[in-house]
Amino acid sequence: MEKAKILVVDDEPDILEFLKYNLVKEGFEVITASNGAEGLALAKLEKPDLVVLDIMMPKMDGVEVCRALRANPDFDQTIIAFLTAREEDYSQIAALDVGGDDYITKPIRPRVFTSRIKALLRRPSRVTGEVEGDNVLQIGDLLIDRDRVVVRKGEEEIELAKKEFELLNLLATKPGKVFTREEIFRKVWGTDVIVGNRTIDVHIRKLREKIGEGYIKTIKGIGYKFEF
Repeated sequence: MEKAKILVVDDEPDILEFLKYNLVKEGFEVITASNGAEGLALAKLEKPDLVVLDIMMPKMDGVEVCRALRANPDFDQTIIAFLTAREEDYSQIAALDVGGDDYITKPIRPRVFTSRIKALLRRPSRVTGEVEGDNVLQIGDLLIDRDRVVVRKGEEEIELAKKEFELLNLLATKPGKVFTREEIFRKVWGTDVIVGNRTIDVHIRKLREKIGEGYIKTIKGIGYKFEF
């Protein structure tokens, strides 16, 4: 299998070297940049599979770099993860709002960091057998048939309400991506529909009861993501 190419952008040389060392040890191809502007230029040149961005950087911060990448159709499928301080809720939400897929909090633990990177790279397009045509998604033992609006777990067909199906489909399309509550409301219920604050929580609870507890993870204060 071809090595995934990862671009790491951070203005602290020690952190940059530390992250590169641990990713190379796991078999990834790694390129690095020491500021946002350099990172953006390298991303356009190298077309990495995944970009790791520190938020606070000179010349361009991580949010600006992410916004610029997401404005370019060439990077629609590029995975973007942010490095944030543990208590920076505002930065974490800002990172996700501009198109980031996830954030990793500092201080960084090597095994946790590499595990998160591997999880982000386990997308439907990257796992053999996961995608069976444009409208059938297979993730582990869970199959989502968008045309027939059917979900199967192993041999068992699971009956879901319309919004439960739409919510599961949204989360499962990008395993590892953190969807904010606002993004879920917008994409599943639409901007013209007014629903209560507990609506998402109730649907998530019902989904967990039907498909199992292990698939959908709560990101406290932000939203939800799908894991397998």
